Amino acid sequence: MSLSLPGKPHNIESSERVQLSGTYNVRKGKMQLAVNRWNRRCVILCGTCLIVSSVKDSHAGKMHVLPLMGGKVEEVKKHSHCLAFSSSGPQSQTYHISFDSFTEHLRWQRQASKMVSQRISSVDLSCCSLEHLPPALFYSQDLTHLNLKHNFLVPGSGLVELQRYGPPPQQSVLAQGGGLGRMAMAPHFGLFPKLRSLNLSSNCLREFPQAICDIPTLTEVNLSCNHLTSVPSAVGAMRNLQTFLLDGNCLSALPEQLGGLPQLAYLGLSFNEFQEVPTVLERLDSMERLCMSGNSLEVLHLQRFRLLRNKHVDLRLNKICKVIPDEPDFLQHMTHLDLRDNQLLELDASALPHLEVLRCDRNHLHALKICGSHLKILHASANELCQLEVFPIPGNLTYMDISRNHLESLPEWVCGSKRLEVLDISHNLICELPVCDQLQTCPPHPQLTVVSLPLAPRLFCSSSLRKLLAGHNQLRRLPERLERTPVEVLDIQHNQLAELPSNLFLKADSLRCLNASANQLESLPPSSLSEDSHSILQELYLTNNRLTDKCVPMLTGHGRLRVLHMAYNQLLSFPASKMAKLEELEEVDLSGNRLKALPTTIMNCRRMHTVLAHSNCIEVFPEVMQLMEIKCVDLACNELSELTLPENLPPRLQELDLTGNPRLSLDHKTLELLNNIRSFRIDQSTTPYSANEGPGAPAVWSHGCAETSGVKNKLCVAALSVNHFCESREALFGVFDSDRNVEVPYLMQCTMGDVLAEELHKSKSEDDYMTNTFLVMQRKLGTAGQKLGGSAALCHIRHNPMDSGGCFTLTAANVGKCQAVLCRDGKSLPLSVLHNISVAPEYDRVRLHKAIVTEDNKVNGVTDSTRIMGYSFLYPSVVPRPHVQTVVLTPQDEFFILGSRGLWDSMSVTEAVEAVRSVPDALAAAKKLCTLAQGYGCGDSLSAVVVQLSVTEDCCCCCELGAPPPPSPGLFPPPGGVAIRDTLPMPSSCSEISSEVSTSEMSSEVGSTASDESPQSALLQEAGAGVPFPLDARGGAVGACALHPTLLSCSFQRQLSSATFSSALSDNGLDSEDEEPITGVFSNGSRVEVEADVHYLRARERPLASLPPALPAPNVGTLNEGAELVTSKAEPVNKEVEQIDGSPPRGRPSTRGGDLSIRTLGKRRGNGSVAPHERSHNLIEVAADMPTKKQGGYFAAPAQPDPDDQLIIPPELEEEVKEIMKQHHQQQQQQQVQQEHRLCPLDQPPDYYYDTPL
Repeated sequence: MSLSLPGKPHNIESSERVQLSGTYNVRKGKMQLAVNRWNRRCVILCGTCLIVSSVKDSHAGKMHVLPLMGGKVEEVKKHSHCLAFSSSGPQSQTYHISFDSFTEHLRWQRQASKMVSQRISSVDLSCCSLEHLPPALFYSQDLTHLNLKHNFLVPGSGLVELQRYGPPPQQSVLAQGGGLGRMAMAPHFGLFPKLRSLNLSSNCLREFPQAICDIPTLTEVNLSCNHLTSVPSAVGAMRNLQTFLLDGNCLSALPEQLGGLPQLAYLGLSFNEFQEVPTVLERLDSMERLCMSGNSLEVLHLQRFRLLRNKHVDLRLNKICKVIPDEPDFLQHMTHLDLRDNQLLELDASALPHLEVLRCDRNHLHALKICGSHLKILHASANELCQLEVFPIPGNLTYMDISRNHLESLPEWVCGSKRLEVLDISHNLICELPVCDQLQTCPPHPQLTVVSLPLAPRLFCSSSLRKLLAGHNQLRRLPERLERTPVEVLDIQHNQLAELPSNLFLKADSLRCLNASANQLESLPPSSLSEDSHSILQELYLTNNRLTDKCVPMLTGHGRLRVLHMAYNQLLSFPASKMAKLEELEEVDLSGNRLKALPTTIMNCRRMHTVLAHSNCIEVFPEVMQLMEIKCVDLACNELSELTLPENLPPRLQELDLTGNPRLSLDHKTLELLNNIRSFRIDQSTTPYSANEGPGAPAVWSHGCAETSGVKNKLCVAALSVNHFCESREALFGVFDSDRNVEVPYLMQCTMGDVLAEELHKSKSEDDYMTNTFLVMQRKLGTAGQKLGGSAALCHIRHNPMDSGGCFTLTAANVGKCQAVLCRDGKSLPLSVLHNISVAPEYDRVRLHKAIVTEDNKVNGVTDSTRIMGYSFLYPSVVPRPHVQTVVLTPQDEFFILGSRGLWDSMSVTEAVEAVRSVPDALAAAKKLCTLAQGYGCGDSLSAVVVQLSVTEDCCCCCELGAPPPPSPGLFPPPGGVAIRDTLPMPSSCSEISSEVSTSEMSSEVGSTASDESPQSALLQEAGAGVPFPLDARGGAVGACALHPTLLSCSFQRQLSSATFSSALSDNGLDSEDEEPITGVFSNGSRVEVEADVHYLRARERPLASLPPALPAPNVGTLNEGAELVTSKAEPVNKEVEQIDGSPPRGRPSTRGGDLSIRTLGKRRGNGSVAPHERSHNLIEVAADMPTKKQGGYFAAPAQPDPDDQLIIPPELEEEVKEIMKQHHQQQQQQQVQQEHRLCPLDQPPDYYYDTPL
């Protein structure tokens, strides 16, 4: 039995049914037989079966399944730690397994004994990679339930239809190998005489197994997801069938014989190809539940349901745009109607007088009419409702969700629902709740008389209301007249409330949770009128208001308060005496205020486990480490200077965040103590990225990250931030999230950057390399990605080499619910797209692959995202292909945000941008987003990355219109041998070509160079040449960009680089510890490193006499195998950019014009050096006996040499050596200038070469 289909788990160990597994010595058969030998095998106890496979084939899915129910598990006395597993039946088999220890022996014996002790009434062989049924299965006479879902049972030798009266069982099993066809002989031979339930879903049948129609005892059959195209007429023989599931197939019609099933009560036809309700269903008198979701119904005729006796009708995810009503007298039987995710504009359900549950979420409803006689539950969220009519007043209504609509006022009849317990009216336009008694008038009805009803009570006076969700509205005040209300949960966040009712806590004595965040509150009502308070309030969320210190005394009356969030208010202090009265506190959030210290009486809160106080002015570390229950402490972005810790940290401490405290310094002992914490964060010595990497240069981007675990104390998120990605002018940021696991986010955090770096240089376009990154990452998730999954969002900043008007490009990609948003000129610009079944192309793709969308809108009940990392067993319904979007960064771009699922579930992208736009620090901004999401009620893990941008017009080398942009940085340099020519006369002061474009590529043992500067700074220089900038009155260059400092026309810019070579005659150069080294000469073992000045300068074309005679400007070269630094002569004028091999360059347009052209790069050799293409000048010569190139030689010289490796020169010889070098230096200059004067004509300005001798 092989497991080879794509998208399925690669081995059985990925199943949740695996109880025990391991690799042990196994022997098959009886111990007395000498032919059987002990072999190392992979053994798995899965469900009620023992699975044995070879170690080599275990990952391929080739295995033997041994049913244990009714069998034996015996201890073998002759062998230590050995058990014998035997199956039941005449053809039972035995496996002997020798365990490595007594502990494993005992664990397996106990678990397997439970399996064999069960009766053989139910067999679960799901997810066992079966291609044939085990022969022993046909001897189970008492079998009543058989589960074979998620296998690979295909039509063939195992599933061929046998004749009703076939050969004897023993002969048939041996001849056919065991299959579903054997079930056809059940009535004659007595096989499966008691089988009642058969589950064959998610196999590869493609044809209806007619053999099961001859099993008269079946009451439940599940054939979902088998690509069935028709149902045979023989199905009418299953007279006892009560549940028949045919979901996820290709059915468009049903046979007439189906109407002859007298006991059929539940028929599943979801996600097929029906265009109307089959008429044969009118003959099914016993059917109560009909599921036809995910079909192609466009018009719903309620008249079709006259003869149907269905109580539950599920029509989700169809294309219904119109409902044609019928007379109420003919629809007395329907009680549950589900019309979610259709295309309805209006719905009149008043013709259903006995309707109890109505679900019509996610349509386009403007008006809704319902009969309220028996209405109990109403779901109508995510519509465009402006009018909601329910008549008569629903006296049995207990739950109503009308959130995310366009209601401007609460319907008057709501206050009259005496049994209403949960009311969700959030995300509407409601300005005021009912504050006084109103006379209720029945809405007009065509067949009813308009009558007047008694005065309706106020909403808060309802004796049944337990939970009121009224957030995200436009409420300016709450009713002042409050009676004894049983409300336990009150959510009024994101309104315009300036105050709360003065008697709120006095009258609402059952209130346990209050969320009033994101309002304009300046005060709080008292908890009692005396010192004795009976408040049972446990959770209080007041984040993002205007509360001051005067509100703190009002909190002392809530003695049972466990959670207090007062972040981002205007608190200057929190009196210690007030905190002492809140002894039951477990979680407190005081972030974003102006506190200078936390109250010392926080030690009285013995149950405290979370203290959040970032973004304050705290100078002294609080004594929270004395609390034994403390788990999380966040004091980031404060003014801490020292840290006082006890000798032993709290045993449950898991998170400590001290980032953003620049004055904080920790000794080694403290760091060693804190490193034992699971999540300990402290500032690292990193600097924001600057375009020119010069001291004092403005930063182009800087970032801040924040992560917060959820209520389950599991950090199921991860963040990725690389300021200098690939050691070049690039950056990479990412956020990864999963609902329940920590493995997938961690794997993506550790691996995705390396994958993108590899794919960056394999693909040409932004979409290709980013898409390939996600696809390759899917494969690298391995077994963890088979049953687990997670969302991901990546943002990659790189220089745009093709756009002369933009400096950097931002490429964003996402799958799942992680998103990114860019703030451009104060407005939000989404960079991500959510992929779920509400998107038409995604839903069509899921339907194409016959997946099922469950009632919670999840694909196969697993995930609500159709594009997500992991979950490979759902392929091809769920894929990891991301949405990719690329934008060119402009000076109007202020920052961008990456957030996890919990962040965007709590706030919109516009709100997130407005919340952090005024925060100058990126870390504080990321912290604020997570804190706001928690204050708004998010209990999941959170992660946010904020990257602040400072892009200016002169952030790239495109100093003049029409100038070619600089080459794109990356891991690897541009292709060797590219000759870059001038086009227009460019105002470029100088062009420096680094001798090392990329250290990893250009370094070698002989003839390689390593630049002192970072590679990206060298890459910023133009590869062509031009004339100097004209000088203004101050001597500065007119039109110079930020990357090019002002240079005089008669000067050159120094660039230090290390020319590293090897010599067999050189020693380590360490003569004495008291001797000082020569500047520029270093030694590392058998290598001698010489620091050489390599420069390149092109002067403005002028008469030769006006040129200074000693201006050196050598072209850049690299030491070849002969240890020579090479340059090439000037090429003729007006030639296009070309490569060394003569082919036209890729990725750069052809340019013409200019005065001079220089070939700056030669052909790259295997050791990483650059060899000359044609003519060259040997400027630096090395001894002839230099060792030849060896495999795996030396690394390049470090940019900053280690002082311990410096070559020490005796002090008495230092001055003499310096003088000799200076004289030789001057001689070389004069010789070089004279040589150039002889070679260059008078009408052509020469190039000057400068050499530093050894």
